[in-house]
Amino acid sequence: MKIIRSLRVDEVITESSKTALRERLQKTARQLDQECQQLLFEKRKLEKKQGVSKQDVHKRFQAEIRKREEKAATIAFQLSQLDVLPIGSEIMIQEVEALVEVEVGMKWDELASKKIVIQDGIVIRIE
Repeated sequence: MKIIRSLRVDEVITESSKTALRERLQKTARQLDQECQQLLFEKRKLEKKQGVSKQDVHKRFQAEIRKREEKAATIAFQLSQLDVLPIGSEIMIQEVEALVEVEVGMKWDELASKKIVIQDGIVIRIE
């Protein structure tokens, strides 16, 4: 029998993957900052309209801005942790769904703990 199962994908940290990850995180942080600036602009624009409740506009926009600020704080933490992450360590980068063959007598724990390990974009092992 075949089942669909979530499979963990880990990446071995190298100098090049560390640099690429840093760039991705910094790009995401810049994008979140731009979104916050755009939301502030839209908020001010809506507050000037007549017939619109300033309190409702403020609450709605502040909630969206707060979400993005929390994501930015998480990214800042990840960037700080990236600096102390040793070369050769493995980090989880995503989960994918895989079609897995299950047969009577198989150990479920072994099936559940499978993962793919990549290094510099190349699969180096499947555990």
